[in-house]
Amino acid sequence: MTLQDEYKKISGLYRETVNEADSLKEVEKERVKYIGRSGAVNEIFKKLGTLSPQERPAWGKKLNILKSDITKCIEEKKSQFNKKDKAEDIFDPTLPGNFSTLPSVHPVTRILREIKHIFSSLGFGIAYGPEIETAYHNFTALNIPKDHAARDMHDTFYLDKEKNLLRTHTSPVQVRVMENNDPPYNIIAPGKCYRRDTIDASHSPVFHQVEGLMVGEDISFSDLKGVLAEFAELFFEGTSVKTRFRPSYFPFTEPSAEMDISCRICGGKGCSSCSQKGWLEVLGAGMVDPEVFKHCDVDSNRWQGFAFGMGVERLAMLKYGINDMRFFYLNDMRFLEQF
Repeated sequence: MTLQDEYKKISGLYRETVNEADSLKEVEKERVKYIGRSGAVNEIFKKLGTLSPQERPAWGKKLNILKSDITKCIEEKKSQFNKKDKAEDIFDPTLPGNFSTLPSVHPVTRILREIKHIFSSLGFGIAYGPEIETAYHNFTALNIPKDHAARDMHDTFYLDKEKNLLRTHTSPVQVRVMENNDPPYNIIAPGKCYRRDTIDASHSPVFHQVEGLMVGEDISFSDLKGVLAEFAELFFEGTSVKTRFRPSYFPFTEPSAEMDISCRICGGKGCSSCSQKGWLEVLGAGMVDPEVFKHCDVDSNRWQGFAFGMGVERLAMLKYGINDMRFFYLNDMRFLEQF
């Protein structure tokens, strides 16, 4: 068979036989058959010497093009099998599904949502304020004097010459609400707070707080006790929690009190968790001081109200029996997966 006949035969046959291959192994056989070291195309190259010097360049070029076309055809066929194998590796409908767990809500976020839900059910709205506050809203308007220890540089993150700072509590939100709205008010203000605290089992420089404010014409301390006792019962659902109020002092409330709940571990009998007292401190509260109303241009002769503030991490620790605040921020999956 002449060179020309072999060329014509191969060029008209290779595409059909390669495309009929039904596996990568068969495709490889086709490659060896056509362009392998002893393949048909190389055998034709050996016959170039039978041609005249004038014919050889043209036929050499044609054979190289043929070899290139066969190589391209084989690679395309291989890619079809590779895509199929890859798809089968990704998904096999005959295999059982893999079990996957949905991410859970962080315990602090969970407690924040629960607090907001409870107070919303009690008729409270939700207000937010800036985390970068003025010293006026954070201290002065809340009746905290300039020589108060809370204003010291070692307690507060100041941003510039004691004028702007990272808020140390969410109480400034109640000031902003009263400045920009007419009473009555019935709100809670959840958010982050910042203090220069050393990190330990019960302190963190960044923490969460929920401030509460209720102002009306006939609001009394008994209303404060009723709202907070109802909150405690709903928050610690499923337990017969008791509450008590102890006299305390806060610059922005008068009279002031701290609310305790009966220890959920010992039931009020006394244990190491409650220092044998049977009670655990939960939050601070009191009637809004008239000086705060004065700063907010609210008539204290007509309007009375109460305010309270609670630490979210503290409540989470009490509810879940956690003895170290640092667990909330270590990103330890063994801890977080429990929630």
